[in-house]
Parts: sequence; structure tokens; C-alpha cells
Amino acid sequence: MKRIIHLSDLHVGHQDMHERFEHIIKMIKFTKPEAEKYVIVLTGDLVERATEKNYEQAKECIDFLRKERYTVLPIPGNHDYSEGLYHSKRNVKKFKKAFFEKDDDFFQTDREEYPKIDIIGQQGERIAFIGLDSMADELHWYDSLWANGEIGEKQLKRMDERLREERVVECKYKVVYLHHHIFAPLHPTHELKDTDKFVKHLKEYMEEDGEKHKINALCFGHNHHGHIWNGQLGIPRCYDGGTSTSKANGSSPHRVIDLSRDPINDYDGNFLRGYPF
Repeated sequence: MKRIIHLSDLHVGHQDMHERFEHIIKMIKFTKPEAEKYVIVLTGDLVERATEKNYEQAKECIDFLRKERYTVLPIPGNHDYSEGLYHSKRNVKKFKKAFFEKDDDFFQTDREEYPKIDIIGQQGERIAFIGLDSMADELHWYDSLWANGEIGEKQLKRMDERLREERVVECKYKVVYLHHHIFAPLHPTHELKDTDKFVKHLKEYMEEDGEKHKINALCFGHNHHGHIWNGQLGIPRCYDGGTSTSKANGSSPHRVIDLSRDPINDYDGNFLRGYPF
């Protein structure tokens, strides 16, 4: 059974976040040496700003993990598309080129739009990972004034279609992951603008067939709080990844998840331990 390591908000390029990410990946290799058993989910804000230097440093870390045979699934956040004050649409392609493996069908002509689907694991234990771009409809210049996200109607429609694909429905487990948080009504300048629509789509999907359409985990980040919202929306695991590099002393849980066991068995891998703060 594949286990999941959930990391988020690495912010490579801010102060010593690159060195902290390097420490995290070394600790993953040291404490979780059986790489083929793990899928590392990165829920956005890999970099502080979408500069060539920051992208390259984050890419080197991810390439190292992949070379060691870990499966790594990144998704973009608001910082990943911003080079300063404003988001840039050109960084959408730039992110894909830097962080997605080229042999994935996501790069084919009819698969260039989110959500990104990855089916991982052996027969009978397969996990469908559904990765959303929560910045897809938040790329106008005026959207850069705050740190909101918006999935958008088009992507929500595609999510409905892909969740119902036979290859997804037949998976034993389903994990939805994105950057912006879902359960933070007290932060209007950071909210996912279309949270209500997103939740409505998920609920309608799960109500169709309680077993085959079950969502087993919802992973996100953005707020740096690291809260657990398990049981919300009827989803047994709802995890805010916090900021894995503990940017500005934010909460930094490194959750290790085994979908075949009760959520109470999930734990913090604490991959920053030993770092010279």
C-alpha cells in the first residue's frame, strides 16, 4: 500500500527555505528509505517568487527525490505564479515545464488543463490523485491584490468529468489536492472564492455512489496553520499542510498518511528535526 507524505508551502527563495527543503528531503531519504512505497504530495507555493533561480532550486530538490524513486506530485499555489506584485499567465506553462514529468499524459494535447490525474499503485490498492489548480481563475492583474484563489467553472466541470472516468472510479482510494484552503471563513483575503461551488461539486459526486465515489482525503495548504479538519464534508481526512519549511515560524506538520488505516494512525514525520534554526 502506497503511503502519502503531504508537504506544502515550501517558499524556496525566502530566507533559508531552500536549505530547509534540502534538509527535509535528506531526512525523508534517511527515515523513509523504501522510496517506492511513498507518494509525496506538494500542495503549492513551492517557491516564494516565480523567478528562474527559485524555480531551479525547487526543481533540483524535486528531481533529487524522483531520482531516488519517490513519486512526487506538485500543484501550483499563488506564489508559484507571481514574480512580484502580480501573477503572470506565462508562469502556468513555466510551472508545468519545471515540475511535471514529461512522460505524463497531462502534457498531451487533450490533457493540458487541470485537474491533473495520476493513478498510482498495484491492482486492488490503486489511488487516484486529483490535482487542481486553485489559481486557474485568479490570474488577472487585479486578482493579485490579495491571496485568494479561484478554481473556476471550466475546471470544476472538468473535475466532474474526470472523477467519473472509469479509471478513477475503479480506484480503491481517491485523494483530491489543491493549494487554497477550504475551511477558513475568518480569512476573506485568503479564501478560495468559489469554495461553495467546489464543495457542492464534491458532495454531489459522493452522493451518487457512497462507496465507489468516496473521497478518502482532501489535502491543501496556503494558510500556514497546519490544522486538521477530518470528517468535514464526509471526507475522513482533511489536512491543511501548514508550511513545511516553517516560514515565519508557521505550523509545519509533515503528515505521513496510510489510507488503508484509520486516520488516527497518521503522524507527523518531523523531517525538519535537527535543522539548525
